[in-house]
Amino acid sequence: MTKTLQIFSLVLAFGLSSAALATAQDKEKDKDKEKPAAPAKAPIAAANVTPLKVQVVIGRYQGEKKVASMPYTLTMNGTPPNNHANLRMGAKIPVVMMMMTNVPKDAPAGGPVQYQDVGTNIDCFATELDNGRYSLAVVIDDSSIYPDEQSAGAAKGNPSFRSFRATNSLVLKNGETGQFTAATDKVSGETVRVDVTLTVVK
Repeated sequence: MTKTLQIFSLVLAFGLSSAALATAQDKEKDKDKEKPAAPAKAPIAAANVTPLKVQVVIGRYQGEKKVASMPYTLTMNGTPPNNHANLRMGAKIPVVMMMMTNVPKDAPAGGPVQYQDVGTNIDCFATELDNGRYSLAVVIDDSSIYPDEQSAGAAKGNPSFRSFRATNSLVLKNGETGQFTAATDKVSGETVRVDVTLTVVK
């Protein structure tokens, strides 16, 4: 076979290979056209969240006369996972401890100092019920210093502390107020009343 025939044979073989490759590619394209289009993904629905505002009012009364009112507001959702709220508000009060007897003359005046926590801690958990109702579980821990005129049996110069703790639940609708609890202080004679108001935020 001459050199010219060899070159012609190579060109012919290359052309046939290219034609076969193009035909195969066209068949693959036709198959892709026949395939059904993938269904469009449905949009993700927004979570059904109901924002709530809960107001807790701690009031102190002498008889029917209101002598103090402390409101606290918490916000949360009516459904999990954010259907709870916590509030921590307070201070540390220094308290000088009693000195022991027979202390050295060169000992510093006054005794060691300890710090007493006072303030208000509130925890609230909401559960959505039917007909627009919500169950609110509330935990309150409130402590404060007695005013000087109300301190009883305390050593002079040392503060007296009072504390109030309550755990309860109540069912409310939007705009309703319920009395969480009421109790009377044995030392001061004051009555503590806690009212809870629920508001659905629109």
